Amino acid sequence: MRIRAFAPFAAWLVSIALPCVVGAAEVEGVRVWSGPEATRVVLDLSAPADHRVFSLSNPHRIVIDLQRTSARRALTLPEAKGFVSSIRTGERPGGELRVVLDLQRSVQPKSFLLPPNEQYGHRLVIDLEPGTAAPVVKRAATPARGRDLVVVIDPGHGGEDPGASGRRGVREKDVVLAIARRLASELDRQPGVRALLTRDGDYYVDLNRRREIAREAQADLFVSIHADAYRDASALGATVYVLSEKGASDEVARRLAARENAADTIGGVSLPDNDPVLRQVLLDLSQNAAISASTAAGERLIDRLGTVTAMRKRQVQRAQFLVLKQPDVPSVLVETAYISNPKQEAALDDANYQAQLARALYAGILDYFQTHAPPDTFLAQNPAERVIVPVQRVISRGDTLSKIAERYNVSLPALKRSNSLKSDVIRVGQVLTIPSG
Repeated sequence: MRIRAFAPFAAWLVSIALPCVVGAAEVEGVRVWSGPEATRVVLDLSAPADHRVFSLSNPHRIVIDLQRTSARRALTLPEAKGFVSSIRTGERPGGELRVVLDLQRSVQPKSFLLPPNEQYGHRLVIDLEPGTAAPVVKRAATPARGRDLVVVIDPGHGGEDPGASGRRGVREKDVVLAIARRLASELDRQPGVRALLTRDGDYYVDLNRRREIAREAQADLFVSIHADAYRDASALGATVYVLSEKGASDEVARRLAARENAADTIGGVSLPDNDPVLRQVLLDLSQNAAISASTAAGERLIDRLGTVTAMRKRQVQRAQFLVLKQPDVPSVLVETAYISNPKQEAALDDANYQAQLARALYAGILDYFQTHAPPDTFLAQNPAERVIVPVQRVISRGDTLSKIAERYNVSLPALKRSNSLKSDVIRVGQVLTIPSG
């Protein structure tokens, strides 16, 4: 009797529980990022969901079936981008949600789930790549005139990884791309130099692929551009880093490397530091002059950057950045400013300031190649004239008038006259004009 009485109650429990199981996950948003080599579709989920992905042809489509999943009401689907011409969704029996990607061409899909992080919740990522390998970038050999120097410029972050953000909403990924494009334009105007961007739009490129681009292009220099953030809004200044084999030069460098290396966690790529390939890269770096050349390049960049912005450190810093682990390419990472500082955030968002930073980086790169251009290059056989940029020195912590006068080979009285200084007192952030000669 008790069993019979319990049966209707149990059926009622199942009836109210089933909708919870069917609606275990919800698609909260859909995003599409497109790059030159692949298109990424991201489904933002309220919880992990079992799924299967398969391809259809005539016409080309990718179908994603998500079990026990529904679509949020009034879900907005993005416009066509990259290989994706349109996106459709529909509910199927058994509480399954189908997402269909209509395609421009045949592609190879790769899908994986990502756990929540500081910026996003659960995500299902579908990467769409061409069926055939993308062409490898080769540098043109011109023996008669000497080959072009190849500089690979790496704007940090991109796509679903915005990097750091300022209080006004200025995003690192946007400002560093703007600076990188300006720098590439400056370099391409210099005879004997060719610039290559690791990304030229708002899409994500994993750290390993950024290094591969430099190696495939047989780059002579790799420059990664970023904008730092810190909990103290008064922190300011630019910093230049090279790879450290052992550890970071200070706690700020260690923290920064950890944050930048976590970009692949956001982008959905696993690059464990105990990877045997990376261990071999570090071994190779310890056996050749790559770090030494990187340091020389970093010093030239610091000299030039110091004419347009305050420097957090006047010496090249070291940290274990994954993106710099290259055995045969001198590589530097430039933190242009602290985007967490309101004044520097506003400056980074200004086109004129972006141009100044790009021009300083350009001058520093040419300074480096004045003494480090390989003999078979056009620039080694036809040295470029030193870039003349009106020299202004932004005062950093530790600067003194006498040190600045000595560094720029000018007299202390001349330096004071040019800046109408009545004493030797200067302050951090103050801009001094350096007299010629």
